[in-house]
Amino acid sequence: MMIHEITAIAGKHKQRKRIGRGVGSGNGKTAGRGMKGAGSRTGHSKMYQFEGGQMPFFRRMPKFGFTNANFKTHFWAVNLGAITAHADFKNGGEVNHETLIKAGLVRDTSRNLKILGDLEDGQDKLNVKLVVNTNRVTDSARKLIVDAGGSVNETGTRRDRVRGIDRNSDDRTPKNLTKKLKNQEWHRKRAEAFAKGEVLKKK
Repeated sequence: MMIHEITAIAGKHKQRKRIGRGVGSGNGKTAGRGMKGAGSRTGHSKMYQFEGGQMPFFRRMPKFGFTNANFKTHFWAVNLGAITAHADFKNGGEVNHETLIKAGLVRDTSRNLKILGDLEDGQDKLNVKLVVNTNRVTDSARKLIVDAGGSVNETGTRRDRVRGIDRNSDDRTPKNLTKKLKNQEWHRKRAEAFAKGEVLKKK
């Protein structure tokens, strides 16, 4: 192939590899699978990280450092549709950990409770008055509850309380700035100062 023969359609259609079509083809007899072993058999597959039995790379690699994975906030998430469909809430009532555990909608109090705004099919608004007292409520769920005459009180998670976030107010910015948030705030202010042609220095 010459340089002038390279076009947009050059190599667009590649001929497929035909195996098991005689020894003269170069891919006959064992069809590229080699002799014997699991790899030559039909249906064989292996994990991509398998290295033939030797210690895999990921297990050879030293583990160090720190991860926040252990401190992830876990929730029991319950939809409004599941709550209103339950017999215990057909006339409304209070929604919290205890009532949802009694109804069998959550297992226990080991996780924070979050109310989501999905309703049953064909339903676009709540028909019952709910008094919700949970850790978190999504904005869509809050609107549906309040529009139906109910009330919402978000107690927040432990992380919310440490950061000084009031989940019931419109301003949900952290009041107690952690080291990371202080750093983010300083970078935001520095960027604003830079846009004005000023120089902001750390005190």
